[in-house]
Amino acid sequence: MPGLHIADRAKSLIAATAILASVAATTLAGGSPAYATAADCEHGANGFIDIPDDEIGQIRREVQLPGDIQKTYVSLETGSFGGVEQGWARIYGWPHPEDQVWMDWTTDGGRSWLQCGPFVVGNAGLSKTSAAQRTDPSPNWLFRACGYSAGYQEHRCTDWW
Repeated sequence: MPGLHIADRAKSLIAATAILASVAATTLAGGSPAYATAADCEHGANGFIDIPDDEIGQIRREVQLPGDIQKTYVSLETGSFGGVEQGWARIYGWPHPEDQVWMDWTTDGGRSWLQCGPFVVGNAGLSKTSAAQRTDPSPNWLFRACGYSAGYQEHRCTDWW
């Protein structure tokens, strides 16, 4: 029966396509953390502390998100909370609702990291911060700040600091 034979080939082709899609997704994911959320670093999780969304510190690294006239920036900043030096990510300038900011933190020089966020901008023009993590003099203990422009569907990250 030729019709049944074609149906079996179609099922095999669909199964093979699903397997290839799964392998491709795993390969493209690379070293980035899977299913990271703000909960990975809010309310004291993993040693992070919550800070105000309008907190401004010393800018260590900065990158501009795509845009035309009104500029939006993502920065990695440091400052002291309770006498402890902390690092965090901040989006500021002219962020739009649904833009995002997060901070990646590594203790092995960037081979793997925990993604703190994303945190979503709620109102146009208002800054947003990630949670903060203590700094450390170890050359393997590093941070970088990342942001996502919802309007341009593009993300950018600073260099590690």
